[in-house]
Amino acid sequence: MRILTIQNRIFHITYLSILSLKISAQEAKINIQQNPKFEQLLNEKRKINSSIAVNELYKIQIYSGVSDKAKSTLNECKQLFTDLDGTIVFNTPNYKVWIGNFRNRIDAERKLIEIKKTYTNAFLIKPKK
Repeated sequence: MRILTIQNRIFHITYLSILSLKISAQEAKINIQQNPKFEQLLNEKRKINSSIAVNELYKIQIYSGVSDKAKSTLNECKQLFTDLDGTIVFNTPNYKVWIGNFRNRIDAERKLIEIKKTYTNAFLIKPKK
């Protein structure tokens, strides 16, 4: 009886080994064509995501008020201070213009002194999420 079970096992192992040689996985060739605008959209998303983590960064607020004036102030500021990036943030009921991303307070205060020559109401902020 024991010999039959050993022979039976050997038969099954041999049968499965031969069967596994015949089985093959699916093969496919994938060709991905990416829209060129996708990379541009991805870069914009990365820029937005980097600005979301504002807890560690200091910014300078140069304007708070209506939308049209905020847009014109931001454009004017971008022309005067080309090294700083700026955004318009909406906090009910005002639009606020924030410029700069300063990692430490000392750099932000140095730039604030320079900005106050043009925008007298500018002040330093550390936004919260």
